[in-house]
Amino acid sequence: MTYEELVKNHSADMIEKLVTWVLSNDKAEIRFDFADEDQWAIISMHIYEEDKEISIRLHLNDVYDLYFGYYDDEDEFFELVHTLTEEEKKILPEALRKLMKHVLDKEEGVRIPSNFLSK
Repeated sequence: MTYEELVKNHSADMIEKLVTWVLSNDKAEIRFDFADEDQWAIISMHIYEEDKEISIRLHLNDVYDLYFGYYDDEDEFFELVHTLTEEEKKILPEALRKLMKHVLDKEEGVRIPSNFLSK
């Protein structure tokens, strides 16, 4: 299976993997970032031994996307983005969605205990 197929057809599994990883850590960090006219709140996990990143980003107008970044065998970096459906958004704990909105609105990242996000 290619990474493109993974992101397109198994995005819910990837979201669940990210949420599980976030909740298993002591602290969670939600960052604020922007490029040109776009801005977003982001929570990420890095799989360093495989040179991969899985992130959820919240943009303006309640648009969430799954971001998957990886290096290929020639060390070229690729980014795949999948806009979350309403069903996929429901996988995210409500506290995480609220905090991501807060970060986006305030344009300032936060670091909190992960157990807060499971509510």
